Amino acid sequence: MNQLLSSLLRSLPSFPDDLPAFRTGDAPEDPVDLFVDWLSQAVDAGVLAPHAMTLSTSGPDGVVTARTLILKDIDEHGWVFASRDDGVKARDLGANPFAALTFFWPQLGRQIRVTGPVRQLPQADGEADFLARPEEARAAAFVGHQSEPLGSRETYAAAYADAAARIAENPSLVARTWNTWAVAADSVEFWQASPDRAHVRLRYRLRGRAWERGLLWP
Repeated sequence: MNQLLSSLLRSLPSFPDDLPAFRTGDAPEDPVDLFVDWLSQAVDAGVLAPHAMTLSTSGPDGVVTARTLILKDIDEHGWVFASRDDGVKARDLGANPFAALTFFWPQLGRQIRVTGPVRQLPQADGEADFLARPEEARAAAFVGHQSEPLGSRETYAAAYADAAARIAENPSLVARTWNTWAVAADSVEFWQASPDRAHVRLRYRLRGRAWERGLLWP
């Protein structure tokens, strides 16, 4: 064991002393309503990128992969994110169309966990999302080769410059590999830290078309 590292890790604070209360008895019937309320509080508290979430998937070999993405929307299809359809995420979801999303806001001592089946949305949705992205982000998406080995940063710079030129010449250009997916949540858990470690956990589980709420042990 690395004693220096272990001591450092044990000395780090987890959350601030002043944490918000979570009155589970006042929780709404729909978890989306509670998520929006918590998200608004995170924004007001100055949490950076409160819409960032960890997307966890697993491939046909059972290997789990996680990465951080941005939540794009929550609509009738589910919790929406966007990505390429020729990368690791898409291959994983093609083999095992289930995923988990995790939001973590340490300034408030809060995390939210979402699980459920995933489906790819119509191509028109992906096109609309792509065109709504900043020009730099669209150029980066056109570079391609995501997660493949890269020989040098100069190679990437040249490919990015070429993609940026194409976008500048034709601002309506859309990467055909860009798509959106939706996690149709069947479980949403809200976790609120407590200084005494009696953390509060409220889980919503979908039963038919209605949500069932219940507390979990810390």
